[in-house]
Amino acid sequence: MYRRANMVSGKGKRRIYSSKYALSSIVYCSKCGDIYRRIAWNNRGKKYSVWRCCTRVTHGPEACEARTIREENLQKAAVEAINQLISESSELKEIIKENIEKAITGNGSSRIKEIDQEMLKGQEELLKVANAKKDYTELADRVEELRNEKEKILLNMAEEKNEQIRLMELEEFLDNQELEIESYDEELVRKLVEKIVVYDEMLEVIFKSGIEIDINK
Repeated sequence: MYRRANMVSGKGKRRIYSSKYALSSIVYCSKCGDIYRRIAWNNRGKKYSVWRCCTRVTHGPEACEARTIREENLQKAAVEAINQLISESSELKEIIKENIEKAITGNGSSRIKEIDQEMLKGQEELLKVANAKKDYTELADRVEELRNEKEKILLNMAEEKNEQIRLMELEEFLDNQELEIESYDEELVRKLVEKIVVYDEMLEVIFKSGIEIDINK
């Protein structure tokens, strides 16, 4: 939610995220890095939906030559990619289990305890030096270094936990899904797909678990 609320394009422009469609803000242009957006087309009385690079829509083909892709082709690519996961589930499960174990280093909590103890001692010494009206710059700098180190460890631990959750969700999906899906599923795409990159002759589907699958579309 935070990532999507602060979504920016490849050129640093803020993009508004709409949760109406699962593909919103996850379809990217391989040429300029901007996101694709959904547009309703009316071609000789025939109406259908397409997705186009925002840079091209705003500034024209001179700014970006990325192709326009029909929504049904994007959806079919997502279905094909998910079905490839299902068809290769036995091999993937072993890889997923290994990656779940790798996602947890296990040494963050102990280091945080050490930092907390060192910070407490440092703050006590700092107060003594300050009360004695001596220079406490070095002590203050050390406490700040420890605080920054703790923040980085906590951030890494949160990222590792999120990665573990994504992998476990994919493992659970593969355990419960024996048959290939027959049609596009918005909720399933929201749950599994992190990003789709549009190239000239293919689509790269990147799952939240980190697995990447190329689909010719």
